[in-house]
Order: sequence, then C-alpha cells, then structure tokens
Amino acid sequence: MSFGDPNNPYGQQGQQPGYGQPQGPPPGQPGYGYPQQGQPQQPPGYGYPAAPQAPMGYGYPGGQMEMPGLMKAARVILFVFAGFQILAGLVIGVALGVLSSAAGDNEAAGLVGGLGIFLGLLLVGLGALSIFLGVKFRTGGTGIRVTTIVYASLSLLGGLGNLVGGDGSAAFGGIISLACSGIILASMVNGQASAWFSRPRY
Repeated sequence: MSFGDPNNPYGQQGQQPGYGQPQGPPPGQPGYGYPQQGQPQQPPGYGYPAAPQAPMGYGYPGGQMEMPGLMKAARVILFVFAGFQILAGLVIGVALGVLSSAAGDNEAAGLVGGLGIFLGLLLVGLGALSIFLGVKFRTGGTGIRVTTIVYASLSLLGGLGNLVGGDGSAAFGGIISLACSGIILASMVNGQASAWFSRPRY
C-alpha cells in the first residue's frame, strides 16, 4: 500500500490520518495532554484542582484601628472632670444643706436647701455623664461623639461664665475648664474622631 511520495509537499493533502500518523486535537477543542492556548500552566496535582487562596484577614489590614492620641487625652480629661464634678456636687450639696438647717424653718432656708440639692445632683449627674462618655469612647458610635461635642460646648460656656463673672478661685476654675473643654471639643471635631466613631465593628 502506497501513501505517496513523502518528499512531495502536496501529496499528503486530503488524506485521512492513519495508524502511523499522530493525531492532534480538533481545531478549537482542547485534548487530553494538549495544553490550551492562553491558559496558564499549573503543576499537576493528585487529581484535584488547586483550592483558591484564602484571604489574608478580615476587617482592617494589619489589625485593629488604634484610638487617636488626642482622643486618648480627651478621655483622660473626661475622667478627671468626673472626679471634680462629683466631689464638687457632694461638697455643695452638703454645705448648702447645712446652711439651710442652720437658718431655721423659714422660706429662705428652704430655698437655699433646695438650691443646694439641685446643684449637687446636677454636678453628680454631669460627673456620671463624663464617666459614661469616657468609657464609651472605646466602643461607642456617632451618638457618643455628638453627645461629647454638646457636653464640651456647655462646659466651655460654663468656664467662660466663671472666667467673666467670677474672681479668684472661680476665675481660675474657669480658665482650667476652658482649657480642658477646648481639648475635648478639638478631639471630637477632627477627621480622626469621625473615622474612629464610624469605623466598622466585627
């Protein structure tokens, strides 16, 4: 059986592949053992495809977000404020209560005693609010930030009133209140505070 002249380049056209000729994959279809064009080559496995690469981690890359330094300082100031407010509330309440008792059972004494109780409870309540805000700096959201801004603004107004209307110790207390309230307010209105309180929590 003759298959034509092997040196004739036109003699092989139109012939069907036989037993002695290697067969390749049909055009456009991958075959077993023939790599596909455009596909990256992977090392052979044990019959299973390679698993996809696991993600590096969840949340922020590199670990948890760190609280900004100015906010840490404001948090400490809130705790210090709380101590002074609770102490001042107890002292004012007790002092005005004693004065009311010493004045007798007249209307003025009752007014002084009621004012002392109101101021004492107000200062103790503000101290408790300061502690609550300082504790919530770690886990709180935008509501804690807004409440702290309002609190610092009111403290600024109170310190300004003490500075203008008071003398001696009241003016000195007003200066301290203005400085501390200014630090708290500045720590709440910058971009770092916005990013901290609006960060995702997992």
